[in-house]
Amino acid sequence: MTRDPARLRDPVTVRAVRLGPRSVLTLALVSAVGVVAFGWPFLAPPTSQVGTHAQDAPWLFAGLLVLLVAVVAAALAESGLGPKAVAMLGVLAATGAALRPIGAGTAGIEPMFFLMVLSGRVLGPGFGFALGNVTMFASALLTGGVGPWMPFQMLAMGWFTMGAGLLPVRARGRTEVRVLAAYGFLAAFAYGTAMNMAGWPFMGALASDIAFDPHADVPANLARFLAYCVATSLGWDLGRALVTVVLTLTLGPALLRGLRRATRRAAFEAQVTFEAPGR
Repeated sequence: MTRDPARLRDPVTVRAVRLGPRSVLTLALVSAVGVVAFGWPFLAPPTSQVGTHAQDAPWLFAGLLVLLVAVVAAALAESGLGPKAVAMLGVLAATGAALRPIGAGTAGIEPMFFLMVLSGRVLGPGFGFALGNVTMFASALLTGGVGPWMPFQMLAMGWFTMGAGLLPVRARGRTEVRVLAAYGFLAAFAYGTAMNMAGWPFMGALASDIAFDPHADVPANLARFLAYCVATSLGWDLGRALVTVVLTLTLGPALLRGLRRATRRAAFEAQVTFEAPGR
């Protein structure tokens, strides 16, 4: 039995999950529905009656997102999520779920984010999307954080981790770590902004200048939303971003080497062939 060494040369290109046309199409579909789920206040015109169902919308979107995430998981499995990839997915998801409660409720100290960045970078966007979803689901069960917001967290974390796998930078060493730290910093804010958008339209009971106004136009609501982000979550998002940067710069090189060593030994993409005895 031999393995094709040409496919094992560059650990940066290792993909635990190969994205075929069906998986890409399904990921695009779930992302499009996710954009609608997060951004419907800006997509619905002021005359729309969507706002009258504000109490139902989180659960409806949550149910739809859960179904779509299940479809994506099935598509990824069809694309070659083998037993070794499943094992690595389980280990990383369990580690991320265990890291999430550390510092929970304290200035955005969430060390799981740097692990998601590095894992997505090494193992690719397909694995990253699956890992982000599974990690958030597992952490929600671990911390009792199950609710209508959970599918939004799963999808946002899937995007967060997938984005690291889509980075085009081929550099290694310190340059790569710095790029990943910069990505983690920006993506931490993007994650917080997305989660703000998931809950902001439903704070109608808190009448204020930063609440969603279903009768206002898009620019007015966008200004309200930005003010809401600054007033309620800027400090938390900044803490998350800084923790991600510090952990990526300090622990990133060692963890990248460890993940790449594990992918080389797992040989996700190796072509296994059998030779006759004596050859």
